Amino acid sequence: MSVTYRTSGVTDVAAESSGLNSSWLLRDKRWPDEGTTSSDEELPMRSLVAAMRGSKSRSWGLIKQVVHWSPFVQVYKKKYPWVQLAGHNGAFKPCDNGTILKKLTEKEYVCLNKILDDTFMLQITPKFYGKVEKEGVDYVKLQDLLAEFDNPSVCDIKMGTRTYLEEELIKAREKLTMRKDMYEKMVKVDKNEPTEEEHTFKAVTKPRYMQWRERLSSTATLGFRIDGIKQADRDPDKNFKTVRTNQEVAYVLRKHIDYRDETRLKLLERLKEIRSTLEKSKFFASHEVIGSSVLLVHDQPSEGVAKANVWMIDFGKTTPLNGDKALDHRTPWVEGNQEDGYLFGLDNLVNLFENLSNIPAPEGLEDDQPAVG
Repeated sequence: MSVTYRTSGVTDVAAESSGLNSSWLLRDKRWPDEGTTSSDEELPMRSLVAAMRGSKSRSWGLIKQVVHWSPFVQVYKKKYPWVQLAGHNGAFKPCDNGTILKKLTEKEYVCLNKILDDTFMLQITPKFYGKVEKEGVDYVKLQDLLAEFDNPSVCDIKMGTRTYLEEELIKAREKLTMRKDMYEKMVKVDKNEPTEEEHTFKAVTKPRYMQWRERLSSTATLGFRIDGIKQADRDPDKNFKTVRTNQEVAYVLRKHIDYRDETRLKLLERLKEIRSTLEKSKFFASHEVIGSSVLLVHDQPSEGVAKANVWMIDFGKTTPLNGDKALDHRTPWVEGNQEDGYLFGLDNLVNLFENLSNIPAPEGLEDDQPAVG
């Protein structure tokens, strides 16, 4: 997921989140990064309980005050890492005030240019300022979505009922090999998941792994999953791959918005606006939208008035359909129809925010405060 945005031109913004107590995640032993191979060192997964004990980062608001008037702002910013909310490091660089640079991929670059001609998509996506070359590398220049916030909390929610393209599944089947690295990842999460034959070979195929991974989270059932959260003044975390039930998702999101009903209502209003806008967009209807996210950002400024906003981000796997074909983004996916379930997931997310207080906490867990909404 992916877009990383700066917090007032300073430290590592973005990445995944923390500050959430989720004992159901203790059923996960480890979850290696999806980009690793069997030879990579795979770090154990931190539970959300442990994340709550994590050390706090510097106050973004204080740093913002110090750096805002400094003549060395640009130099200062470059000293700090820029991390994607739920993706790989190194894809982002700071740029002029109010903008960031994201490493260019051809598919996303094409989509961003098409979006410039779609008045509906322009209302719900970061502003795009074209291509920039820096140190021999091509980037796209985008609006910094965190610039308007003082001390933002960020949540990346990956949309859709699958996070792989149909063409990826087809290619994986054409070159069907048993993958020991994917078997190892699977058994670290659930040693009983592999079949007897897979245990014998100590390997699974990529299509098998890809589809199992989607069922593990809320992707297959709810049409979205929490990919990462950066809670204000806490270390980032993305330990949410097994958060799959409505109760578990609601519990995490209540904590993320600090039980503030004002924040909930603002996020809900914007999510409804995004849904209504997407239903009118020709670009959206004519593309298979895979791996895209909605980025939820909120904070509680010093004057006490909550700020909150949501944007649609990440188009690196968004693919145009052939001919005059169009998707409704709600029809269940059957291989060949290219439906991605994006609006199905957005419907469920809107419904969840509407009923946030009516959804009980998972068994064995309690909310820290009275539920919002």
